[in-house]
Amino acid sequence: MSKVKLTIDGQKIEVDADSSILDAAKEIGVDIPVLCYHPDLTLHGACRVCVVEDEESGNLLASCATPVADGMNINTRSQKARKARRKNVELLLANHPNDCLGCDRNGQCELQDITHALGIQPEDVDRISGEERVFELDTVGPALKRDPNKCILCGRCVRICEEVQGVSALQFTQRGFNSIVTTAFDLPQAEINCANCGQCATVCPVGAITEMSEIEKVWAALEDDDKHVVVQTAPSIQATLGEEFGYEPGTVVTNKMVAALRRIGFDKVFSTDFAADLTILEEGSEFLKKINGEGELPHITSCCPGWVKYAEHNFPDLLKHLSSAKSPMQMFSALSKTYYPHQAGVEDEKIYTVAIMPCTAKKFEKEREEINSTRFQDTDAVLTTRELARMIKEMGINFNSLPEEEFDQLMGESTGAGAIFGTTGGVAEAAARTVKEKLTGEPLERLNLGFRGVNSAEVNIGDRTVTVAIANGLGNAEKLLEKVRAGECDFDFIEIMACPHGCVGGGGQPRPATNEKKDKRADGLKKIDDESFIRKSHENPQIIKLYKEFLGEPLGGESHHLLHTTYKERPKN
Repeated sequence: MSKVKLTIDGQKIEVDADSSILDAAKEIGVDIPVLCYHPDLTLHGACRVCVVEDEESGNLLASCATPVADGMNINTRSQKARKARRKNVELLLANHPNDCLGCDRNGQCELQDITHALGIQPEDVDRISGEERVFELDTVGPALKRDPNKCILCGRCVRICEEVQGVSALQFTQRGFNSIVTTAFDLPQAEINCANCGQCATVCPVGAITEMSEIEKVWAALEDDDKHVVVQTAPSIQATLGEEFGYEPGTVVTNKMVAALRRIGFDKVFSTDFAADLTILEEGSEFLKKINGEGELPHITSCCPGWVKYAEHNFPDLLKHLSSAKSPMQMFSALSKTYYPHQAGVEDEKIYTVAIMPCTAKKFEKEREEINSTRFQDTDAVLTTRELARMIKEMGINFNSLPEEEFDQLMGESTGAGAIFGTTGGVAEAAARTVKEKLTGEPLERLNLGFRGVNSAEVNIGDRTVTVAIANGLGNAEKLLEKVRAGECDFDFIEIMACPHGCVGGGGQPRPATNEKKDKRADGLKKIDDESFIRKSHENPQIIKLYKEFLGEPLGGESHHLLHTTYKERPKN
């Protein structure tokens, strides 16, 4: 790569020729404010908050979208650049709701941060008068809430939905002052071909797209003496929750999380990792039958609700290949209202199950009619990682000073295989470990499928070579499945995760989230796996006990009733 020499704020620097001014400034520790820019998306250059001055021409340049040139002399701190930034932000604020105190993003809003950094005062905004846009909120679905009044037209949600997820559920419509980001025909997001993955919410810099909060619903349950409230925590949460309290991405905070949940008031604190191990027993048994000729290959995973809904819209012809096994969340919830009450001596109608999930699509999943197999709704409430953090803060719990506590037993023990469910490739590796050992008695070495894009590997199981593929991000899933549909690739086992990097990159995880952060989160889960005493799902003693005392055998009558489900074709548009 050729190099370019330029000057930024009086400092001479040499950078790669394909760098932007923003990239070059970062190399010398100069921070330039940005709003529409996101490191994992294409350049947009619309907000003009990152403008800098070209000393030679006097022109203002969008630093995120302007490539460096040899001999360039850039001033990021000139009065002209700073005044332009302030004016651009003031114009955004003049047409933005003044309800920061009641906003989900209060204290974690990029527009709020930039306003403070630029020293903008209320009177600066009050001087700008004119018509204000007023739009209706979209609160129809169980997963996502859209408030177009807060939208600053940065286009991040449009770009991630189109470029990364390949869904294009959101687009710009109208022009000029009337521009808005909305769905086709202005339909509620719940009524379109939307996977509910929540990636739009992870990149939105303000509160225009957020999860539908169930915090108040959970508080009410916790305060109801007639309810016995149990909570389960998804594998990825233990390597992401810490970010909300100042820890480095990927820091494992499992035991502090357990302590926090107890102090919030949950009666029992369990791990969804336990049900991830259970999923492997059920799904692994399905796969074993298929490779023995009882069913069609490829076998495709079904634990990600965003992927399942996407498949129902876009690949209904491949639904027969999906595992009928429920997600770990739904398996756990079914057991929490059948097996757990019997073991704990609690009346089943008093059980209230809360799931802490990395995923906004889980809020949709719990409402699926075909997913519930008890006489109740199996999962009563789903909280995202962000919602749990808000509850901890609301309770005044000092997370960093909490002691280390363990999950409650019965449905709290898990293996390293259960932990890696939280990142892409984890389900495939966990399943391969169990399938290979069940068939041959030989352990599996790591698959090392990587965290990004589409990857594949071959696993030698006895005299057979099993081909495994993974895809994370729905755009990547589409590319892989179009080849499967066309008969251009021959895989035995395919793992699909709707979100980039899998659950560590879920739509309910801490913001901001970049690929670099997601890599560190995934490494945190791998560390849990590496340090686990038991690393194979079929060796979990509590799972063995569960089958012996309650379920019978994988794919048996009780297992099939409680732990398996069906899917249905949905309209594509």
